[in-house]
Amino acid sequence: MLRQQDVGHRIVVRRIVGIREGRPLFSDALGELVELSETHITLATDRGRLRVPVDQVHRAKRVPPARRPTAAAVVALELAADEAWPAPVRGRLGDWLLRSAAGWTGRANSALPVGDPDRPLPAALDAVQRWYAERGQPAMVNTPLPLAAPVGAELDARGWTARPPVLVQTAPLTALPPGRPDLPPVGLAPTPSAEWLAVAAGRKGGLPDEARHVLTAVDRIRFAHLHVDGRLLAVGRGTVTGEGRWLGLTLIEVLPEARRRGFAGAVMRALADWGRAEGATHAFLQVEQRNTGAVALYQGLGFTTHHTYLTRVAPD
Repeated sequence: MLRQQDVGHRIVVRRIVGIREGRPLFSDALGELVELSETHITLATDRGRLRVPVDQVHRAKRVPPARRPTAAAVVALELAADEAWPAPVRGRLGDWLLRSAAGWTGRANSALPVGDPDRPLPAALDAVQRWYAERGQPAMVNTPLPLAAPVGAELDARGWTARPPVLVQTAPLTALPPGRPDLPPVGLAPTPSAEWLAVAAGRKGGLPDEARHVLTAVDRIRFAHLHVDGRLLAVGRGTVTGEGRWLGLTLIEVLPEARRRGFAGAVMRALADWGRAEGATHAFLQVEQRNTGAVALYQGLGFTTHHTYLTRVAPD
């Protein structure tokens, strides 16, 4: 049987679903173990959450992780994420994307090296440095792994540093658990209120004009807000991009005094409901690997790591 150490890992469960002619009927389920209690096993499967009473479990064990996503899948998700966080100043180097937003967030101020830069790799990185130097910014490159490993090796040789690893996590929208009726309702709006922007500004260190473009310049977008007694305590932002497949979840924020009350999950569920209505099938988010509290929250909601990336920064 399973142990608490197996939570967060891929498992297979054979469960008893009935009796025929005195013999048990079995059904197998494959997914990530998100909860293990004395009475139930809960899995996040491709078809949604499955809660199996322990007395119906015939056999359960951990299995190897799913295959790594293909290069095409990583590129598609990275491009969907770029659509969801659009830098106001953009350039191209062959297929590579160059992005600038007055230094507001690493994602909006870094090159995305996916595809062919239409020149040798050393020359491409020289061109990246020139493009950012012309704008008075340090050159940065986001390297999705393992796709951009050759770029990373060249940056290592040039002495570029790396910020902490970021996990790009995904979940089928059907896998998110239902909302809790005891929580306050979450409102959704097509534009952010001044109060919403103030929370975002506190997290990201102010909001230049370029930041407002990043936050709002998406066609299909909603800003979530949760109030208690008239006070805004939690926010979130949802976008639908990637040809309508992907719901992007960003700026999920709960004020410190309101944490551990389920508000972040409520915001994410409200955005997931909107994303489903818009035709999205999967959600993605990005979280630093060292942010263990957020990683645990997202794991409990059924998210798993699709791939990782490093933001590489040029030496002074």
